[in-house]
Amino acid sequence: MWLLDKILGPPLKSSEAAKQELGVITGVPVLGLDALSSTAYGPEAALTILAAAGAAGLHYLPIITITILVLLAMLYVSYRQTIAAYPNGGGAYVVAKENLSTNAGLLAAAALLLDYTLNVAVGISAGIAAVVSAIPVLHRFTLTLCLLVLLILTIINLRGVRESGLAFGLPTFAFVVCLGATVIIGFGRVWLSGGQPQPVVPPAALPAATQAISTWILLRTFANGCTAMTGVEAVSNGVPLFRKPKIENAHRTLTVIVVILALLLMGVAYLSRAYQIGAMDQRQPGYQTILSQLVAAVAGRGFFYYVAIASILFILTFSANTSFAGFPRVCRQLAEDSFLPHAFAERGRRLVFSIGISALAVLSAAILIAFDGITEKLIPLFAVGAFSAFTFSQAGMVFHWRKKRGRGARTSLVINGVGAVATGIALVIIIVAKFIEGAWITIIIVPGLMILFQRIRHHYRWIAQEIERPVELKARELKPPIVIIPINGWNRVSERALRFALLLSDEVTAVHVSTGQERHDRLREVWDEKVVKPAREAKSCEPRLEIIKSPYRQIYDPILDFVNKVKEENGERLIAVIIPELVEPHWYESLLHNQRGAGLKALLYLQGDERTVVINTPWYLKAESE
Repeated sequence: MWLLDKILGPPLKSSEAAKQELGVITGVPVLGLDALSSTAYGPEAALTILAAAGAAGLHYLPIITITILVLLAMLYVSYRQTIAAYPNGGGAYVVAKENLSTNAGLLAAAALLLDYTLNVAVGISAGIAAVVSAIPVLHRFTLTLCLLVLLILTIINLRGVRESGLAFGLPTFAFVVCLGATVIIGFGRVWLSGGQPQPVVPPAALPAATQAISTWILLRTFANGCTAMTGVEAVSNGVPLFRKPKIENAHRTLTVIVVILALLLMGVAYLSRAYQIGAMDQRQPGYQTILSQLVAAVAGRGFFYYVAIASILFILTFSANTSFAGFPRVCRQLAEDSFLPHAFAERGRRLVFSIGISALAVLSAAILIAFDGITEKLIPLFAVGAFSAFTFSQAGMVFHWRKKRGRGARTSLVINGVGAVATGIALVIIIVAKFIEGAWITIIIVPGLMILFQRIRHHYRWIAQEIERPVELKARELKPPIVIIPINGWNRVSERALRFALLLSDEVTAVHVSTGQERHDRLREVWDEKVVKPAREAKSCEPRLEIIKSPYRQIYDPILDFVNKVKEENGERLIAVIIPELVEPHWYESLLHNQRGAGLKALLYLQGDERTVVINTPWYLKAESE
C-alpha cells in the first residue's frame, strides 16, 4: 500500500470530494486541452487537402475556417443550453437517451467512447512524432515514448482531477500565450506591411498545383478542418467536476475554451495565407508543421521560437488528457444504467473513476502497440465520432425543449434545432469525404459497441430475474451437507479444515489423490492413529479417508469425479467441498506453491451445480522471524 500511496497519493475520504472540484483556471487544462490542441492539427489537416491546389488553395482557407467557426459558435450556444438543462452532466448519451431513445443514447455513447480512445492514441502519437522529428535519434524509440507518455497521463489522472488540472495548467497557458503572441505580432506585421509581410524565416515553397479547386476538394478540406472542434463537448460531460456554482463555472470554462480556440484558429488561417504557408509532406526530410513555419516566419528561430515549439509539443502530446476526464464519466453513466460493468460507476482511492481511466489506458496502449506508435491513419475517424455525438446531443435537446413551455424554451429549441441541422450536415459531409480514408470502420465499431452494451444489460437483467424472486425458507427440509476435503497429506492445514468440517456434518470424507510417487499406505496409518483413534475416544463421528489412485498423475479430474459420484448417490443433498489453504505472510512467497486449491475451486465453480458449496479454510503461516 505504501507504494500506491507514493505513486497515486493517499486515499481520499468521500467528504473530501469538494477539494477535487475544478474552477475555471483548472477546468480549462483538464477539459479544454483536446480542443485547444486542435489548433495545432486542425489547420494542418485542412491545408493538407488544399496543398493539391497550390497557392490558389490558400485563398480558401480563411473562408473555410470562418464556416467552421460559425459551426463552432452554434455548438457553443447549444452546449451552454445543455449545461444549464443538465447540471449533473449533459453528455450526448444522457441527452439522447432521455429525449430520443435508448438506442440513440447508446449510439452517441459508443461514438464518444471511440472518439475519446482515438484521441488518446492519436494525440500521443502526434506529439511524439513532433518530438522525434525534432530529435531524429529518438525515432526507433517511438513506441516506447508513446507508452511512457500514456503511463504518465494515467498516473496523473489516477491521482485525481485537481492534480491533473494543476499539472497541465502552466504548459497549457504557456501554449496559449505563445501562440497568441505569434498571432498578435503576425497581425501587426501584416497591417504595417500593407498585407505583404516579409517572413523572418521564409517558409517552405508551396508545391505546384496538381488539381484545380473543386467542390469536392472544398468539402474534403471542410471535413478535415472540422477536427478542430473535437473536444468541445467535454465541458458538458464534466459539469459535476466543477465546484459550486457548477453551471456558472462550466459556462465560463466553455466560454474561455471556445473564445481562445476561435481566435487562434482564425489567426492561424489568416496568417498562413498572408505568409504563404502550406502543409508539407510528413514523409519528406526537413518536414515542419504549419505552426513551426508560422512561428519562425513571424518571430524567427530565436529563444521565443523554441519556447513556443516546446509548448506546442507539450499540448499535442498531452492533449489526450481531456479524454481521461470524459471517457470515465461516460462509462460511469453507462454503468449506472447497467450497459457496462457496475465497477465503472465506483470511485477509486482518489475519488476518480479508476476503472474507466485504466480501461482507457489499456485500449489506447493496444492501439499504439498495434500501429507501432504511428496512428496517422486513424485521424479520419476522429471527427466522425465527435460529430455523431454533437448531432445526437443537439437533436435530443430539441425534443427536451419541446416538452417545456415559455418563450425561453422556444428560443432554446430554435438554437438547438439549428445546431442539430448544422452538425448533421457536417457529419454527412465528413462521412462522405472520409469514407474511403477509413470512416467506414466506424460503421462497424459503433454498432458492435452498441450490441456489447445491450448484451451486458441483458445479462444484468437475467441475473436480477434469477436471484431477486422472493422465495420461502425451506426450514423443514434442512439437512447437514456431505463434506468432502481434498488433502495432500495429514498436517496442521488439513487438521484445521477437518475440525471445521466436523462442525458442519457427521458425514465427512477426506480425499487424497495418489499419483504413485508416494507411499499412500503411510497416510492410512497416520490417519488411523491421528484422526480415527481420537475421534473414537471422544465418541465423535469418524471421518473417512478415500485414497484415489491416479496413474496419469492427474489431480483435478479424480477429485471432480469423486464429487460428482457423491452427488449422484445422494440426490438433492448439499455437497460442501472444503479446500484447505496455506496463506503465506508475504505475497511473493505464494509463488513457491502450486496453487492447486485455487484451481480446484475455479473448476468446481465452472460446473455451475447449485448443490455444491465451496469453502476455503485458510491456515495463516507466521513469518520466520516470529
